[in-house]
Amino acid sequence: MSEARRENLLRKGWRSVREAGARRLVLSALLVLLALIVSFFSWALPITGSAERALYDMRLYFQAERNAVEQDPRVVMVVFDDQTLIAAKKRSPLDRGILADALRNLDSLNPKAIGIDILFDQPQDEDRDLIDTLRAMETPVSVGYANLATNEGDIVYEQQLFLEEFMSQLAGSRAHPGSVRLDDNYGVTRRFPSFVEGLPPVLGRAMLIASGEEAQAFPGYTGAIRYRLNRFKGEGVVNKLQIDNFLSDGVFAIPEVREMLRQQIAGRYVLIGGDIVDYDRVPTPLSEVMDAAAPPGLQIHAEMLQQMLDGAELRAPSQLLLWTFTYLIIMMGVLTGLLESRSWRIYLLVALQFVFILGIPVVMTFLEVDTLGVPAFGWVLGWVIAFVAVTSAARAAGAAQRNFAQGALGKYLPREMAEEIIEHPELLALHGEKKDLFVLFSDLEGFTKMSHAIPPEMVAKLLNRYLDMLSRVVLDHGGVIDKFVGDAVVAFWGAPLARADDGMRAARAGYALWQAGEAFRDEVAKMDPDLPKIGKTRVGLHWGEAVVGNFGGQRRIQYTALGDSMNTAARLEAANKALDSAIMASREFADRSGLDWWRAMGSVQLRGRAKPVELMEPAPGFPDEDRDRLARAARFVENDIAAAIALVADVASRYPDDSALANLLKRTRNLEEGGFYALG
Repeated sequence: MSEARRENLLRKGWRSVREAGARRLVLSALLVLLALIVSFFSWALPITGSAERALYDMRLYFQAERNAVEQDPRVVMVVFDDQTLIAAKKRSPLDRGILADALRNLDSLNPKAIGIDILFDQPQDEDRDLIDTLRAMETPVSVGYANLATNEGDIVYEQQLFLEEFMSQLAGSRAHPGSVRLDDNYGVTRRFPSFVEGLPPVLGRAMLIASGEEAQAFPGYTGAIRYRLNRFKGEGVVNKLQIDNFLSDGVFAIPEVREMLRQQIAGRYVLIGGDIVDYDRVPTPLSEVMDAAAPPGLQIHAEMLQQMLDGAELRAPSQLLLWTFTYLIIMMGVLTGLLESRSWRIYLLVALQFVFILGIPVVMTFLEVDTLGVPAFGWVLGWVIAFVAVTSAARAAGAAQRNFAQGALGKYLPREMAEEIIEHPELLALHGEKKDLFVLFSDLEGFTKMSHAIPPEMVAKLLNRYLDMLSRVVLDHGGVIDKFVGDAVVAFWGAPLARADDGMRAARAGYALWQAGEAFRDEVAKMDPDLPKIGKTRVGLHWGEAVVGNFGGQRRIQYTALGDSMNTAARLEAANKALDSAIMASREFADRSGLDWWRAMGSVQLRGRAKPVELMEPAPGFPDEDRDRLARAARFVENDIAAAIALVADVASRYPDDSALANLLKRTRNLEEGGFYALG
């Protein structure tokens, strides 16, 4: 393939990668936008809204636990309970005769204001008595009120008509309406009810206004209810008295009891209503978290009244602040997704971010900020969406680039080495460094002669097939393909990454390379018997120091190795022809290979080298005793040449077809002074 064609294919590959990256970038941007929307509007979405409300209830519970209070002396609940109903033998509607009697006696105890959480929407025999009592009250009384528009399901048209008629008879007295409507959105009461035109103030607010404490009545406030817990477990935050205590024919007639009740009622806000097991129960955040029975609606009015008396109007964060937090959290997810760190620190960073995100509404809650509507789950989910969007895009882009790069590098480097270089590109910087390398040179006998006798197309086909077979061997054994020189293959092990078993990999690759060459010879012979015969693949193996790195310029570089060890391996490959062998390694290589399959083949002086090289030939399956005889012969050549010759002759005689052994015997008989043979 020409250089121009190769570069054109590379450009097309990178263009495809960039176009796919652009599409992923657009998708990521849309997902980040979705993350912003989900985060900010999470309270209004079906699934996220449920999660937000659950987290809000938990925050409120922990705050109530942390800020538990004693019973509030300013508010008292006077209740119809199940024992009252049993004694009255009347369950619903609540007995107004009992109520009228209790109101007269309560009025005599000088409470600050009274609120009645009961709807008078059906006639009773005692109505006249109750109306006269309410009109005669010295204490301001807020009478429960509701209408069809705001309490659909609790009252019907006929009931509203009766209620309006009842209220009209109180005109001119100190009795006035107070709304009993609660905001039970999603089945739990979490906030003050909204203002509705034509509807009187909510019961507690109406009581404050009637008692002259209008400034404390939270005008315009529709924020969260600040629920509290009593520090003494099992007790409520409001004192609760049974209405039977205030009946004229009961304990109220006892002066000592009456005085005790006066101390509990005088100057206090009194709420009257039902505390009945299966009637008017209202779930709250605390009852949801504690999995406890829902309190009566009367208690919710008491909680709101206490909050107004404390002036605890919870501040709502501005929309700008929430949008700012939302944007910052999504950007945190985006930036975290762009990090490439794979250490434990990234998990610590993510955990810290989650603590920070979930901690924002918690801190707001403890600072008496209204967190109804403040995202928590939505912020976490938005962070996750942004993080996944960015990491998915980055991984997809990285995978595409990695696959492209691996495809390119994988033609020269083993896969695991290509992956390492992609992770650490500095390994292929434009510089050289000294490395100890295991070097392999190979060459194919007879290919040049054959290439002159066949068409160029066939030459290219056969050469590509041969080099493909040898390249696969090198890469499968973890080697780096340095270059192709015609039909020759140059490879090395030990750079850019060195491994403990590089010597073994290189030795096995050399042997497998020769086997692949033999398979290629058979393949060509079967392909066309008329083709010139191809010789064997010769392999030279050496270990030594070389300068390895990227050499070239800005426009073109080549990762290669330079040095005497490369030349020695090339000389060993060429020496195979004179040695009648196929694979020859230096002792430096064999000793570091970790294999025991070598047989000593004497020392030779290679062309162009002054120092002799001890030769070692791979011989799997060669008997150990003969391997030992050849090793002893190599040691005897300097001091007892006759013994050396005898040992080699003995071994060679048993392998008459082994041309390499016959060649060794000939060389041993013609050694130079110093015990080596000089190759011509």
